[in-house]
Amino acid sequence: MENSFAITTTFIAYLILMLAIGVIAYQRTKSSSDYFLGGRSLGPWPAALSAGASDMSGWLLLGLPSYAYAAGIEAFWLAGGLLVGTWLNWLITAKRLRTYSITTDALTLPEFLSRRFNDNSKMIQVISAFFILLFFLFYTSSGLVAGGKLFETVFGLDYTTAVIIGTVCVVSYTLFGGFLAVSWTDLVQGLLMAAALLIVPITAMEGGLGQLSNDLSAINPQLLTLWNDSKGEPLSAIAIISLVAWGLGYFGQPHILARFKASRSNRDLTTARRIAVIWTGLSMVGAMLVGLVGLIYVNNSGISVDDGEKIFMLLVNSLFHPVVAGILLAAILAAVMSTADSQLLVSSSALAEDFYKQVFKKDATSEEIVMVGRIAVIGISIVALILAMTPDSSVLGLVSYAWAGFGAAFGPALVLSLYWERMNRNGALTGILVGGITIVVWKQLSGGWFDVYEIVPGIILSTLSIVVVSLMTGEPESTVKSQHATFKKQLAELD
Repeated sequence: MENSFAITTTFIAYLILMLAIGVIAYQRTKSSSDYFLGGRSLGPWPAALSAGASDMSGWLLLGLPSYAYAAGIEAFWLAGGLLVGTWLNWLITAKRLRTYSITTDALTLPEFLSRRFNDNSKMIQVISAFFILLFFLFYTSSGLVAGGKLFETVFGLDYTTAVIIGTVCVVSYTLFGGFLAVSWTDLVQGLLMAAALLIVPITAMEGGLGQLSNDLSAINPQLLTLWNDSKGEPLSAIAIISLVAWGLGYFGQPHILARFKASRSNRDLTTARRIAVIWTGLSMVGAMLVGLVGLIYVNNSGISVDDGEKIFMLLVNSLFHPVVAGILLAAILAAVMSTADSQLLVSSSALAEDFYKQVFKKDATSEEIVMVGRIAVIGISIVALILAMTPDSSVLGLVSYAWAGFGAAFGPALVLSLYWERMNRNGALTGILVGGITIVVWKQLSGGWFDVYEIVPGIILSTLSIVVVSLMTGEPESTVKSQHATFKKQLAELD
């Protein structure tokens, strides 16, 4: 009873802090630019940690530890791919996207792609918004599943009730504060997530679990090799490519790319890149250690674990005082909230800016767009809540599908649009369609090379289609060429 009271009190205090940040941000949100991009005012720390926290979501504390718990050192293929992907995304994309979004005066990713190629039909904008809504429903649902498992495990709540409570928590401050609330809370949540992921395994190892390698060898020596799976069978080329390929997804994630556009200067992005890479590296090492240490702890204690995604919660409840446990478990809530809020915000901006304004009311005022965006947050969260109502849903599984969808639909189109002058509107539209459709179709196939992670064929086919169609359909319009020349000049000045 005392333990439950202490943890509950800690959770309530955490939620009050997040809501307070949302109220402060609400007072500074006056326009659609403020609501969707925070007035382009993010410094390096909130930009870096907000991008990282919104990227990693509940899978960092539930999905990745669960994978390491089951597969051992094999998880380094996945973590290594993500770390390299993080670095390359900040290095290749960040400054150019921020500069070009200023040149085109674009708030959302679909709006940027549309204006980049002077798409008067608005087909790029509308189709891009459709894919954002489709894949973010699965992504947001993964966060709500993680929140449901947290409240179910910690408080013994019914899963359905737990998911509803978590949804209300996320929607409340996203609804009012918009991008500033999301980014400021992500800064706090990112620091909390990294601290928890390092404190838990270190405390467990200091508590007498012995040498990590010796204990894992006693359980299963195959857990300590990069080249074999936990059954001792060699990892196939398909398996390794699929794991490393997760890093390719970064270039198309709208909620991460929004942090680049919202940064206050290009110079800040260099500092932010270093912060983001260090944070990502430490967090993923901690997450994998949680899984490996948790396996040893379960083996030594004889505890039965029916769901590997709950191993972080098991260690925290077993090793720490209830007050400390409450703070560390709040890290899961932080991970869930930091991603779900960003996803809801990007989805609402797609509905408000890219659907409502383009299709229904082209002369909508800034205040009207913000109101539509807030209504969209509620509507989208309800649909995601319905998808999250199955307790057996895998956080990692839901994330992998959405991650691949965004990476293939937008990654090639975005990167090529920032670097290739010859790319035209037809190539961009084809690439987005081919990338998104490939993910949906490939996911239904199996056997042989069809078992490779769908992001690989999605990105390859999307890239090829952009190049081939652009070369076959003529030079870009003169206005597009002029705009690209202005962009290159601004890039040189801002750097």
